[in-house]
Amino acid sequence: MLRARDIPNLLTAMRIVLVLPVAWLLAERRFDMALLLFFVAGVSDGLDGFLAKHFGWTSRLGELLDPVADKLLLVSCYLVLAWLGLLPSWLVALVLLRDLIIVGGATYYHFRVATLRAEPTWVSKLNTLLQILLVLLVIVSQAFDVQARAAVTLLVYSVCVTVLWSGTDYVITWSRRAREVRRR
Repeated sequence: MLRARDIPNLLTAMRIVLVLPVAWLLAERRFDMALLLFFVAGVSDGLDGFLAKHFGWTSRLGELLDPVADKLLLVSCYLVLAWLGLLPSWLVALVLLRDLIIVGGATYYHFRVATLRAEPTWVSKLNTLLQILLVLLVIVSQAFDVQARAAVTLLVYSVCVTVLWSGTDYVITWSRRAREVRRR
C-alpha cells in the first residue's frame, strides 16, 4: 500500500526512469526536449529531498537510490554529449574513473570495514553542481543555438579540478576513517 512517506522514493524511481529518454533525446539531438526532461528530473530531485527532510520521510532505500539516480542521469548525459563531440572524452573518462574509485572504495569499506553511511563532502557537492551546470550549459547552447564556447571551456576545466580534488579527498578521508575503525 502506498503511503505518503513513499513519495520521495517514487520521485527517485521516476528520475531513474527518465535516464533513458534523456539520453535518447540527446543522442537524437533533440536538445529542447532533453532539456525539459532534465529539468523535470532536477525538480523531482529537489522535491524528493525537501519531502524527505521536511517530513522525515527518509529511508535506507532512498539514501541509496537518490545518489544512484543522480549519477545515472549525469553519467548518461556525459557519455552521450562526449559521443556527440560536445564534451571532451578525457573529461568523461576522468569523471567515470573518479566515480568507479568512490564506488569501489565505498563497497570495500561497507563490506570489509564498517557499515557505510553516505556523506558527500562539500567539494563533492561543488563537483556535482559544476557537472550539472556543464551539462545544462551544453544542452542549452545546443537547444537555443547560443555560443558558449568560453563558458563551456571554463566549466570543463572547473569540473576537472573538482573531480581530482573531490576524488582525492574521498580517498584520504575514507582511508583515515577505515584506519580509525580498525584501531578500535
